[in-house]
Amino acid sequence: MCGIVGYVGDRDASGVILDGLSRLEYRGYDSAGIAVSSGDKLIVKKKQGRLKNLQDYIDKNPIEGHVAIGHTRWATHGKPSDENSHPHSNATESISVVHNGIIENYIEIKKELIEKGYEFLSDTDTEVLAHLLDLYLEEDFFATIQKVLKKVKGSYGLGILNTKYPDTVFCARKDSPLVIGLGKDENFIASDVPALLKYTKDVYFLENGEIGIVKKDSVEVYDIEKNEIKKEMVTIEWSLEQATKAGYPHFMLKEINEQPEGIRETIKRRVDENNLIHFDDINLGKEELKAIKDIYIIACGTAYNAGLQGRFALQKIAKIKADADIASEFRYSDPFMDETTLVILVSQSGETLDTLAALREAKLKGAKTLAITNVIGSSIAREADNVIYTWAGPEIAVASTKAYTTQVVVFYMLSLYIAKLKEIITDEDYTTILNGLNEVPEKIEKIIAQEDKIKAIAEKIKDCTQGFYLGRGLDYSVATEASLKMKEVAYMHTEAFASGELKHGTIALIEDDIPVVAITTQSSLFEKSVSNIKEVKARGAYVISVTQENNKVVEEVSDEVIYIPETDDLIAGITAIVPLQLLAYHVSAMRGIDVDKPRNLAKSVTVE
Repeated sequence: MCGIVGYVGDRDASGVILDGLSRLEYRGYDSAGIAVSSGDKLIVKKKQGRLKNLQDYIDKNPIEGHVAIGHTRWATHGKPSDENSHPHSNATESISVVHNGIIENYIEIKKELIEKGYEFLSDTDTEVLAHLLDLYLEEDFFATIQKVLKKVKGSYGLGILNTKYPDTVFCARKDSPLVIGLGKDENFIASDVPALLKYTKDVYFLENGEIGIVKKDSVEVYDIEKNEIKKEMVTIEWSLEQATKAGYPHFMLKEINEQPEGIRETIKRRVDENNLIHFDDINLGKEELKAIKDIYIIACGTAYNAGLQGRFALQKIAKIKADADIASEFRYSDPFMDETTLVILVSQSGETLDTLAALREAKLKGAKTLAITNVIGSSIAREADNVIYTWAGPEIAVASTKAYTTQVVVFYMLSLYIAKLKEIITDEDYTTILNGLNEVPEKIEKIIAQEDKIKAIAEKIKDCTQGFYLGRGLDYSVATEASLKMKEVAYMHTEAFASGELKHGTIALIEDDIPVVAITTQSSLFEKSVSNIKEVKARGAYVISVTQENNKVVEEVSDEVIYIPETDDLIAGITAIVPLQLLAYHVSAMRGIDVDKPRNLAKSVTVE
C-alpha cells in the first residue's frame, strides 16, 4: 500500500524521486524517505508525516546524486515515525531497501538476526530485509538477493541500493505491484504508473518472482533462479495531465466531474457502429455460458458495492443467478467452485491483495475468472483468464468515484451482452437499456450542475456525527456506496439499511435532526419507500431524499430533495450515486479534512 520510486540516470535523482512520490502519495502518507547513492556512500533521509516534510528538508539540504530510491508509507508494522520510515539500511548504511507489502515471518527472522548480533532501529518488518542482505552478502549481489527472497515469506515490491553497485537499482516483486519505466539514458522503478508519466510511458510490468537489475542504459529481468526473462514493453495511454488536478481544489472533485467522459469512453470502447456490445476478447461465448451454473462477484470496499449493482444487473437483465461477496471473507468460507463457476473479480487498481488471493483460489478450484479493473497490466488483469478494462483514466483520490461508476456500467454492458448471446432479451429492450446507458453521461452532467444546492445541504449536516442511508432493491446497493463515501472522506459515522428493515431494530436509533438520506428511484418500490420515510420523519429525522424528477410527492415527506433526471429504473443507480458523492465531498471539505487523503487509508490495498 506504500509508494516506491527509483531512478538511475543523469538527472538530479532526489528531484525525480520526490516528484514521483508526490504522484504516489495517495498510496500512503504517514511518512516518506529517500536514499541517494552519492559517491561511495548512501545518504538516507526520512521524515514522519506528509511528503512535504521531506521535500522541505531536501530543499534546505540538497543531496547530490544520480541514483536513488524513495518511499511514501502507509503504516502496517510500527507507528508512523522517522525511525519506522523507509528506506531501511544495514548497520554500515551500505545497503538500503524500500518495501511495499508484508514480510509474514519477520518475527522469527528478526529473532535469528538479533541472536547473530544485529541491532534494530525500527519496529517494521522491512528492516529484516536490510539486515538479511547484509548477512548473506556475496560478491554477486544477485545471489544475495536470491537467498533473501527464498528466506522470507509474504508479499513484497522492493527497491534496493548497494554502494558496491553505485550505478544500479535492484528491484523485485511478489504479490505487490512494481513497474520498470524505460527512458533514454535513464530508467525508473515505481509501484504505480503515475510516478513515471512525466518521464516515460514505456514500461515493463514485473511478474511475481521476478528480479530486475536497472541501470541508466540497460534493464535486465530474471526469475529467482537467474534465468533471464525477455519482457514485453507496454506503452501507457494515460497522460500526465490526466493525473493532475487541472485547477480543481481536490482530485476527488475533479474525478466526480470526469465521470461523464469516463463512462462515454468505457461504452465507446465496447459498442460498434451497429449498436452491438462486443466482448470478443473474452472467452465467454454461447458454449461457455451454457456451462456456467454459478457466478460469484468478488471485491472489496467500493468495488464490492459496484458488484452489488452488478449482481442486480446480471439477475435482472441476463437472468443469471449471481452472488456478491467480500474478498477478504470469500476464500475463508470454502466456497464451492468448479469448472461450472464464473468468478468476476472487481478492483480499481487491479492490485487489491484480498481480491487477488480470491482469484488464485478460484483458479486452483478450476473456476473461470474474469477481471474488471481500471489498470492495464495490473496483477489481477494479468492473472485472470479474461479481463474487461474500464476507461475511467487515472484515479488519484483515495475515495473512488469514477472507477465505481465505470465498473457499474461494465456490469450492465456485460449483462446485455450475455442476454443477447442467450437470446433472452428482445431487440426493443436491448436498445432501450443501451440507449439509457448512452444517456447516463449527459444526465450526470445535469446532476453536477446542481452542485450549489448539494453544497447548501452539506452545510446543514456538516456538524452531524452520524446518519443513515436508506433504500430498497437497487437503491439499497446505492445506499451502501453512499454511506461508505461519507465515512471515508468526512469521518461521519453512517450506516446503510434496506428501508424495510428499519422497523426491525434500527429505528431505535432515529432521533431529532439526525440526517437520513432516502434513495427512492425505483418506481415499483416508491410508495413503500415513502412510507419508510414517513416512519423516520415522524421520529424527528432530517430527511434528504434522492429521487427521479417525476416523483414530486416526495417533497411532502422530506426536508430536502435532490432530483436526478428521469431514467429507466434499471440503470437509475448509476446516476443516483453522483449527488451523494458530491454531498460527501462537500461535508469533508467543510470539515477541513484532506479530502484526497483521508486518515488511515490508502488507494491500493496490497496487504491482507
